[in-house]
Amino acid sequence: MKLLILDRDGVINQDSDAYIKSLDEWIPIPGSIDAIAQLSKAGWTVAVATNQSGIARGYYDLATLEAMHARLRMLVAEQGGEVGLIVYCPHGPDEGCDCRKPKPGMLRTIAAHYQSDLAGVWFVGDSKGDLEAALAVDAQPILVKTGKGEKTLSKGIPENTLIFDDLAAIARELIHK
Repeated sequence: MKLLILDRDGVINQDSDAYIKSLDEWIPIPGSIDAIAQLSKAGWTVAVATNQSGIARGYYDLATLEAMHARLRMLVAEQGGEVGLIVYCPHGPDEGCDCRKPKPGMLRTIAAHYQSDLAGVWFVGDSKGDLEAALAVDAQPILVKTGKGEKTLSKGIPENTLIFDDLAAIARELIHK
């Protein structure tokens, strides 16, 4: 199985320091939906692992989060692709869970779901926490410059991290390998 794991905010859709709190605020980054569809059509399983502490903070509810994910699935399906498992951490940063990135709980959930080893699997994110979560499970950390990516890059990243402009560039790389 060709498995690719993506962070959501800043990788697939625009991010906001004020959180993505409604379906209207969930706006795909140009090229990201097509990139996921193209990867899916090329035989990749595209899963998503996303911190969603806005739930714990009371900014939005699970129904709103599910509506965002339903829209993501619908947009990708309209392009002929499919989104795989979407896992999220609804906890706040001080709740001590094992799923909130940089902890690798969500990545392990995806691995168990697909009965897959994560060694070398690309995990695409835009934050230091994403890169650290990838390293914790021996996945390949990938940084995109969208979202918080440029800011993350300026603060230093793990040595073996691959860097791409956006998700569309990753799709081109993986499909034409």
